[in-house]
Parts: sequence; C-alpha cells; structure tokens
Amino acid sequence: MTFVQLEYVVALDNYRHFAVAAEHCYVTQPTLSMQIQKLESELGIQIFDRTKHPVEPTEMGEQLIAQAKKILKEKSRMDDLVHTQKGILTGELKIGIIPTLAPYLLPLFIQSFTRNHPQVKLVVSEMTTEVIMSKLRESRIDVGILVTPLNDQAIKEHVLFYEELVAYVSDKNKAYKKTYVLPQDIDPGKLWLLEEGHCFRSQILNLCELRKASREGEHFEYEAGSFETLRRIVELNDGITVLPELATFDLNENQAQLIRHFQSPAPMREVSMVIHRDFVKKRLIEVLKKEILTSIPEKVRRNEKSNVVPI
Repeated sequence: MTFVQLEYVVALDNYRHFAVAAEHCYVTQPTLSMQIQKLESELGIQIFDRTKHPVEPTEMGEQLIAQAKKILKEKSRMDDLVHTQKGILTGELKIGIIPTLAPYLLPLFIQSFTRNHPQVKLVVSEMTTEVIMSKLRESRIDVGILVTPLNDQAIKEHVLFYEELVAYVSDKNKAYKKTYVLPQDIDPGKLWLLEEGHCFRSQILNLCELRKASREGEHFEYEAGSFETLRRIVELNDGITVLPELATFDLNENQAQLIRHFQSPAPMREVSMVIHRDFVKKRLIEVLKKEILTSIPEKVRRNEKSNVVPI
C-alpha cells in the first residue's frame, strides 16, 4: 500500500470517473486504474463497483476511503510540520473564489504571491459559495475566498477586509441628483441585479429590504452575470445597480461620476478566507492572507466592521 494509491482512491471517490480522476491526479487513466487494482488485489477486497455509472465505492470501499482520507490528512500534517521547521514554503494550494471577487481581487495579489513564493503552486477556480463549501468539506479545495459570515461550525473564517457597497446611478435616474443615497431611494423597478446564485444578489435584496419587484408590462427584463454588464446597462439606460468597492477602482472619470455613496454608516460586505477546521497547511494560509492584505488598496484596509449586510 502506498500514499499514491490512497490518493488515487480518494480522487476516484471524489470524481466518480476514471478519466476525470486521472486528469486531476496528473496521470494517465491506465496508470490510475492499474494502481487502484493493485491495491484492491493486495487488500483482497473490491473498493469500487465498476459496473455502476458513474462508478461507486462498495460498502467496504466506503470504509476504506474514509480511512484513506484520515491517513492522507495526517501525512499532509506531518509534511507541513517538517516544512515549517525547516522554514520551507512549498506545495500546492487549491483556492475557490466567488465570481464577484475574482476579477478584482486576484490580479492584485497573484503576481506578487508567485514571485515571492515560487515553490508554491496556486490552483484557482471561480465557484459559487455553495460549491466552495461543498468542496471544502470533501477536501477537494484547500481554501475559499468569499463573503461571510457563514455560520457553519465546520468552517473556520479568517476575515480579510470589509468592502463598502456603493450605488452606481444613471444620470437619468432621480437618485443621481443626491449626494448620498438611502436604500429607500432605489426604485425596485429600475434596480439591475446579478442573476440567481450570486450571494451578492441576496445582499442587495437585503440591503434594500425588498424582493425584486415585478417588471410586468415592460418589454425587457435582464439579470446579469457580471458587474461589467450591469455597469453598461446603467450607463446607457435609466437605472441603478449596487457595486462592491473593489469593482470601482478601474472606473474612468466619467464612470466615477455615477457613483453615489450610501448615507453613513455605509453598508459593507465582509470578505474572508475560509478553511475546514481540520485543514493542516496553516503556514500557507498565513502567507496567502499576508499577500492579500498587502495588495489591497489602503482605503479598503481601513474599512471597519460596521453595517455588514447579511447574505
């Protein structure tokens, strides 16, 4: 029995497909299949039922897989302890990040992180909050970067910063004439939102204390998948949307004139790194957090925890 065989078993359990599991283990499908068969032969049991599609673990296989996960976790803990003692920072860090943060936060720290820590490989994927939580529990990613609080006892949250929410208002909209806006200044019929599935959408509905008003009678209804689309719609039409602070730093002079801040205390969203409580790569997490905090704009670092809008 080898650690590699256990890793292949866990991967196949995660993905339930030989080709996909092999791809994520960076080996060929025959190699992965052969190693799992060798382990089954050594143990004298069948770990997976290959007649099922997708493949499924047998009853005994489920128990073995659970034990394999514990063994691999302890191995990772041992590796981490040795590397920490030697002052070595190496390995792979799999990160899930929500789409409303990725385009604005990743460019700020990725280059400096890879330059300062060349022996660490970052594998980053955009995911919804729900998917990040699921993959953390299954140990398919190491860390999530998302909006909190989550109120999940199995997940540990490391708050990174608080991001102000601002209104982005068409110059045709009545709120454009205001210096500061209140949530009640937003006409629900002219509020443009991200599509279902984004936690930011839920925050805005909570901020404005509304559920999306019916657009019955209108000839066009649209819910966008990105802030860029929402901005363009507002710029060319009579409407309003709400943006997180990091999405405003690349605005040109004309676009910046469409920003309206909410009356104090400004609404905030809490951005955190989250890990499973059994996570062992603590040194990597500390370094990642430091790189992120060093890279974000000073204004965002200074934001305080106040008026955090619930998800």
